[in-house]
This record gives sequence, C-alpha cells and structure tokens, in this order.
Amino acid sequence: MEKLANPQKTIEIIQKNHFNFQKRFGQNFLIDAHVLEKIMAAAEITKDDFVLEIGPGIGTMTQYLAESAREVTAVEIDRSLIPILEETLASYENVTIINQDIMKLDIAALVREKNGGHPIKVVGNLPYYITTPIVMGLLERAVPLQSITVMVQKEVALRMQAGPGTKDYGALSLAVQYYAEPYLAANVPPNCFIPRPGVGSAVIRLTRRQAPPVQVKDEKRMFTLIRASFAQRRKTLVNGLKNAAELDFSREQITQALTDLGLSETVRGETLTLEQFAALADALGE
Repeated sequence: MEKLANPQKTIEIIQKNHFNFQKRFGQNFLIDAHVLEKIMAAAEITKDDFVLEIGPGIGTMTQYLAESAREVTAVEIDRSLIPILEETLASYENVTIINQDIMKLDIAALVREKNGGHPIKVVGNLPYYITTPIVMGLLERAVPLQSITVMVQKEVALRMQAGPGTKDYGALSLAVQYYAEPYLAANVPPNCFIPRPGVGSAVIRLTRRQAPPVQVKDEKRMFTLIRASFAQRRKTLVNGLKNAAELDFSREQITQALTDLGLSETVRGETLTLEQFAALADALGE
C-alpha cells in the first residue's frame, strides 16, 4: 500500500471520498513522513507490541504502526472516516478499526482480549480540545500501560513536563508526573498538517511508572490540594487552600502544616514539588 504521509496523497483521498473536516472532532491530518518517523522512534514499537491508536484519521500513522507492531486497534470517533480507513488499511491484516469515542471505550476489556491483560502502548494524534481528559483518563483508570506517545498542542506538552517555579508548571504537570515520566520527543510546526492548526504541536511520550514517585496517605486529598493551589496562581498557598470550596482547613491549620514542613506562610503553590504536596497532604490529614 502506498504511504499516505504526503500532502498530495492525503488531498487525493479526501477529495475522492468527499470528506469534510469536522471542527467538533478537532481533525488535523499529519502529512509529514519525518514527523511520523520521530513518533515511531519515540514510541519504540516492536513486533511484540499490541498498540492502541487514538484518532487514526485516514490511517496515515496506522500504516507505520501496523508495519512495526504485532497488532493495532485504531479507535476513530468519526463514522465518516471508517470506510476510508477500511480502504487505506485493507492490506494490513493486523489492524482492527473501532468506531467509538475513546472516552467511552472499555480499554481494560480490550487489553484483556487483545493482549492478555499485559501492558500496552498507546499512540495517537489527539484532538487538542480533549487532550487532557484522554491522557488523564488513561493514567487514572489504571489501564495496563507501558507508554503513551501522542501528538498534542505544544503548550500542553510543555505543561506536562514542566518543573516547579516555571510558568508552565501547574496541576497538569504534577498529575502527569505522578503517574508517568514525560519525554518531549519533537516539536511539530503547523505546516505538517492538513488543515493547518493555529498553534504549534509537539510529540510527547509518557512512560508509565511502576510505582508513584512519592508516598502519600490520601492520594485524593493531595490532588485536591494541588488543584486548589493552582486555581488562583497569584494567591499565596494559604489563601488558595483556605478559599477552596472543597477543602475545610482553617488558616491556622494550613500555616501550621507549612511551618512543620519548613515552608513560609507566604509560599505560592507553583514553587512546591510533588514531594512537598504529598507531605502537606499528610500533615493536613493529621
């Protein structure tokens, strides 16, 4: 099968099938073979791997995955793309296409069926409007994962890998880094897509941790503290936590907990590490 990773072939398939891009699905098709090679290198796909692809579009990256992996299941939400995928991937016997919303798919059941419950690799060109819910859904739902290698908005990729004290550091940074090790594999300019997105993109790989990097007695409390700390970035941590509707700690309790951890009562949440948030959650729990 001829590779789809060039503008001419992509346009030919779009026109032949009278395909109309759906803005509600955030569709931008990749047309650069060099970028696809970078994604494949970052994902480290082997013939032993079962790969779950999210958002295959017309099957451009699916072709590469099928040639490298043991088996690929591609999940596409847009029903109008299914006939196109059946055509472009007809020569690949190791590809299954599912017309489904990835947020509603029982991925754990799919992993049991296709990979005996063993960890899988996820690859995808994610719709930018729903990137965070998809990534966090995969990480938080305890799906057996080795890694997630995805194309996302560059701004989001930078936030996922940001450290304390930087402008990109926030609740997403801490949540992602609690579950996975992020690696920014490539920056991707808008001209690598049809249609061109209005923002730059990036390929990021999230390697699932075997165990969280910190020990915390109440994970839910820690993430509630983290979200409250970044809800109003300019406020001090004391004020941010005291004003949070989902928390019920007095100013004195918060100040005492910070003092016990050797932190100033004027400290802002954006300067705390994941370890410090875990320690704060434990201290306030007592």
